[in-house]
Order: sequence, then C-alpha cells, then structure tokens
Amino acid sequence: MSENQTEKRKTRASSRFLTFFIEEEQYGLDIARVKEIIALMKVTHIPKTPAFVKGVINLRGSIIPVVDIRLKFGMSEKEESVDTAIIIYEIDKVAIGFVVDRVEDVVTIDKDHINSAPDFGASIDTTFISGVAEIEDGVIMMLDLKNLFDHNELTDIGQLEKAAATKEEVS
Repeated sequence: MSENQTEKRKTRASSRFLTFFIEEEQYGLDIARVKEIIALMKVTHIPKTPAFVKGVINLRGSIIPVVDIRLKFGMSEKEESVDTAIIIYEIDKVAIGFVVDRVEDVVTIDKDHINSAPDFGASIDTTFISGVAEIEDGVIMMLDLKNLFDHNELTDIGQLEKAAATKEEVS
C-alpha cells in the first residue's frame, strides 16, 4: 500500500471536533455542523421563552436564536467572562447560537477512541451524548445538540428567528 493510500485510510478513520468547556467538563461537537464561533455579544431577550433561551442576536443581518447550554443542562447561570463564547451550530437547517464557558480547540479523534454513550438506565436521558472520546488526560463528551431538545423545543427555537425578523420589519 502506498503512503498516500495509508494517509487516506487514516483520514476516513477519524473525525474532527470543536471542543469547549462548561465548568471543568470538556465537550465536543462535529466540526462540520459548526458555522462559526463568536465572542459573546448583546443578546435581545424574548419574553415568554424558557430560561435556557437567552434570546436572539443579529449576526450580520441574520437573526440567530441563542441558548445557554449551562441552563439547558440544569446548571446555574455563570457571569460572562472574556472566555465566554457563542458557537453557531446548525440543526435541521436552523442556525442556533450556544453559549459556552470557553472554546478550546479543534481536534482530530480516531473513531477507535470514541466509545458509545454511557447507559445510566431509563431514568437518566443521555441521548444528547453521541459518544465519549478517550484523550490523553481524560474524556470528551461528544454532543448531538439536536437530541438535547425535544421536538417542540426545537420547533419553538426555530420560530424565534422568524418572530424576531418579523418584529424588526415592523419597527
């Protein structure tokens, strides 16, 4: 086998992930669905939305709903810092911003080092964890953000973009 064929085989056996932190836990997202990473900016609150929905931002003319992952995970809100960032991630063709404590890096992880999500039984929902990656100094929880929401929540979040855009047109 040529060196080039070996390199192609290695490429197919690994995936690239954006890693970030919530508290001291490291998480990963499939880089293919990450649209961009931005510094925390002013978020316009939308009344009558769940607490984990921070509101919407206007990013170069696009209205993007913003979700605080800490609140969705049932954690307490954290005061923003210079490290706080918004990851713009696409779910079902809708761009959603996710507030995280700190963005770390883009890593390539061999599929051999990604294990199935742990099963804690029927009473604990881990469907939003697509796998657990073994790294030198610990593990990275690989997230499937689509499964973090139930269908109605995802529909409601997608509707925020339309509602905010309509509101801006009226103003």
